[in-house]
Amino acid sequence: MKLSTKGRYAVTAMLDIAIHSNDGPISLSDISARQGISLSYLEQLFGRMRRRGLVASTRGPGGGYSLAHAADKIAIADIILAVDENVDATRCGGKSDCQNQQRCLTHELWEDLSAQIHEFLSRISLADAINKERVAEVAARQDRMLNENERRVEFQP
Repeated sequence: MKLSTKGRYAVTAMLDIAIHSNDGPISLSDISARQGISLSYLEQLFGRMRRRGLVASTRGPGGGYSLAHAADKIAIADIILAVDENVDATRCGGKSDCQNQQRCLTHELWEDLSAQIHEFLSRISLADAINKERVAEVAARQDRMLNENERRVEFQP
């Protein structure tokens, strides 16, 4: 069982927006530069999250994305579900056809684990995640690196 790239990137991008929410709408190109996620992939993810009401978009110069709700009102599970992702520990994707088109011996165990993971992620908000000390340290490092890269580009002969 693992969370796919789609879910991980969606959560990462939403954390980036939550961290930088005081800066106004955040461009996908800034998220892409800070997080190392392709711009086209972010566009797909944000289309889904916008349709699910997690982010709002602002067009034009200075435009970008912002959270549609306060960071303490958006659960990590909401983000994962918004990008059509689910954390499922069963072999059969929850269809109960794991072994010869029937339920396997351990199906309920993995189904219960999946439910526990979902419940756990439902209890963690974006605000909870960004308030962790190490998250703030990583965000500060990413901002420094982005600013240094922008200065290098400006000063190239």
